[in-house]
Amino acid sequence: MLKVDIKKKLKHFQLDTKFEVGTGITGIIGPSGCGKSVTLQCLAGLLSPEYGEILLNNAPLYHSQHRINVKSRNRKIGYVFQNYALFPHLTVEKNIEYGLKGKTNVEKKQKVSNMVKKVQLSGYENFYPNQLSGGQQQRVALARTLVTEPDLLLLDEPFSALDHHVKHILEQELLNILKENYSGIVLLVTHNMEEAYRLCDHLILYDQGQIIQSGSKDAVFRKPENISAAKIIGCKNIIPVNSISEVEDHIKCDIYGLTVKVGRQPISNNTTHVGIYSENIRFRKFDFPSDNMFSFTVTEVVKGVHQTNVSIDVENILNLHVSVPNNEVDRILKEEVKVELSPSHLFLLEGQ
Repeated sequence: MLKVDIKKKLKHFQLDTKFEVGTGITGIIGPSGCGKSVTLQCLAGLLSPEYGEILLNNAPLYHSQHRINVKSRNRKIGYVFQNYALFPHLTVEKNIEYGLKGKTNVEKKQKVSNMVKKVQLSGYENFYPNQLSGGQQQRVALARTLVTEPDLLLLDEPFSALDHHVKHILEQELLNILKENYSGIVLLVTHNMEEAYRLCDHLILYDQGQIIQSGSKDAVFRKPENISAAKIIGCKNIIPVNSISEVEDHIKCDIYGLTVKVGRQPISNNTTHVGIYSENIRFRKFDFPSDNMFSFTVTEVVKGVHQTNVSIDVENILNLHVSVPNNEVDRILKEEVKVELSPSHLFLLEGQ
């Protein structure tokens, strides 16, 4: 178990973060410059917080009041940097061996040999980093970290340096390697929400050095709690509400005179908006039996490879963004349809 409760003054804001995580992959997600990588550096001992504590498996790594600050090399933490930080003058074998301080040559040789097989780099032992692909370099960096048997593994934007077409393959490779060879705690920093959803079990959302939401990835994606969280996870439709009330089995929202039904969920005094994902908006025939069916006009169509982004004006009141498959676009433009905002897909948001 990793317990973190630290504060550190940064250039434009203060990092003030508190969380607990167990085994599995936990993603720290947020925009660039929000304190994600600084958090990892504080955990690894590369930076020191100004206040608080860090506990790893009940052992204190940092405690401001007790003046504990364990040196980085003694923390049993592995760190895979964004650019992998491989030594260009060392071979694959020597790069992996580098972290094995205090071991005999026989132990080093055995551990490196085993790790090379686990990350599928057999035959590349004597290659140098500049002779490897980006994916192979990543595996070397991961092997160099895992060979030290860390209790905590830190991954800082591990796929940002890779071409888009190989990312999915390498993500699956990473998952397979970790599943088969590592049972500790993994913290993954990324700003890519699709990557986070594919890789992570739990999410921690950051904004300006603060945690604004955390939980299982499904819970966070299904129900962001506030405007900042919704924006971070990619919700493009965040709609201000004029009034909100509970009515029998649903919630009624007034949006500039437009009445919208929302499925039952908790309402707080800070609830100010509703949100809906672009891919959850549907276009239906006029007689489709559903609540929240509205007339609309199309204002913009931007076609992508597989999906088309359609901007619509709903009842001359709402401007919404809808993501639809390319083969659905003609139907929307040519047939008489209404837009459906399903109550089950709308979620309430606090104004933050």
